[in-house]
Amino acid sequence: MADASFRFSDRPRSDAVLPSYVRASGAIRCRFAAMPRGTEAIEVSERGGYRVKFPKGESCEAVLINSGGGMAGGDHLAIDITLDGGARATVTSQSAEKIYRAQTEPSRVKTRLALAAGAHLAWLPQETLLFNGARLERSLAVEMDDRAELTLFESVVFGRTAMGEVMAGGRFLDRWRIRRGRKLVFADSVKLDGPVVDILARPALGGRARSVATFLYIAPDAETRLDAAREALALSLCETGASAWNGMLVTRFAADDSSALRLSAARFLSAFRGKALPRVWQC
Repeated sequence: MADASFRFSDRPRSDAVLPSYVRASGAIRCRFAAMPRGTEAIEVSERGGYRVKFPKGESCEAVLINSGGGMAGGDHLAIDITLDGGARATVTSQSAEKIYRAQTEPSRVKTRLALAAGAHLAWLPQETLLFNGARLERSLAVEMDDRAELTLFESVVFGRTAMGEVMAGGRFLDRWRIRRGRKLVFADSVKLDGPVVDILARPALGGRARSVATFLYIAPDAETRLDAAREALALSLCETGASAWNGMLVTRFAADDSSALRLSAARFLSAFRGKALPRVWQC
């Protein structure tokens, strides 16, 4: 008779490295065009566990959905958004993007935005939430015409602050490169590697921030709207600052409470844009 006994040492190890074939690889590609009835998505491609939905409304809005509920180490996502001449669209996400603890390989997100003359894109995803031990490498590349307009907001939360979690270890690499009229006009790179909570505690870096965000507005009238941006920040519940130069307006947010940053950002975005945020932000 075969020995059917089970030893504790036979159980799968929780720290065993998973093979690459179980990692998720997804992509979303959308192309928008100005049509007689308004802007419409004329090309849509989805791959892996990622989907894009278009809620009915007065304007063209796309909602990105990760059906897997988050990203683990080794997962890949590529997003490609193109706006033809005169198209106007808002792209957001269904919920916060969760980045779980990684064993070896990081999660990778690559985003490309292309705007033709007269196009206006509002890129407004909800926050990216990094769990303790998460490793995320992401990049944002924008190619826009001189006559296009871009409104962009990205926020990152380091650790599940509502659960009392801090990001004691992990890695976050973020690289932005924005070209306007084929000229590099904005470059921003962030690298946090190791005890993230300790790094962000330094006064010159984060001042004990647990969440940060960047708002970027590139348009012909960007510099003239600096006063309006600062007025919209007057009731902010976190540290903020705004500046404008060379046809760009940049606002930074930092807070030790992610809910305070989200509320401050929502108020600012609604006031600055003169319209409500996408409905999924209210859920």
